[in-house]
Amino acid sequence: MPILLLLWSLASAAFAGAPVILVLGDSLSAAHGLAPEQGWVALLSQRLERAGLPHRVVNASASGETSDGGRLRLPALLRRHRPQVLILELGANDGLRGLPLPRLADNLAAMVQVSREAGARVLLLAARLPPNYGPYAEAFHDLYRHLGRRLGVPVVDFLGAFGARRELFQSDGLHPTAAAQPLILDAVWPALVPLLASAATDPPPPRLRRPGDGPSGSSPASGNG
Repeated sequence: MPILLLLWSLASAAFAGAPVILVLGDSLSAAHGLAPEQGWVALLSQRLERAGLPHRVVNASASGETSDGGRLRLPALLRRHRPQVLILELGANDGLRGLPLPRLADNLAAMVQVSREAGARVLLLAARLPPNYGPYAEAFHDLYRHLGRRLGVPVVDFLGAFGARRELFQSDGLHPTAAAQPLILDAVWPALVPLLASAATDPPPPRLRRPGDGPSGSSPASGNG
């Protein structure tokens, strides 16, 4: 389907309330070192509006976040926002700390699973490590590709288009500059649009049960009154 027709069909689809795109990431998605409106997530909101799409972007990214932290936070975020789409951008801090890659893979897989159970489609963003991390950096990047194939989720190498251009990184050599943020969005957008189109035809996400909820999702009765 041509991209303009696809965007038109999305804008025309009837949907109760503004569908949510939840972004769960680290400093790479939290506009570290930049004004918030310069970050690629803010630019995504602007592009959706220009395209006439109704989606609301919720940025739950936090500087320093790891896959352990994201896995802990995600269930509450899913209950609160009930997103149609989750953009999952985590792992860079795990890699910089040299944490075991099987642990990262397990955390990412668990987050994909719980998101799908909540009715959300998932887009996985693959981080990169500096080349001085050697074979670990190669295995780290390959992890995302293998995980995407195993779980059937799209994976975007969102830094790949400019990762070798040092002028597009801040002085720490890790965080992209303001000039790089549109390039990140340009990498994410083509993989995101099909997810928005398919999600628009899905039923509303189910209400996630909280601990202590009864089988129907309501709290257990405390007595017969």
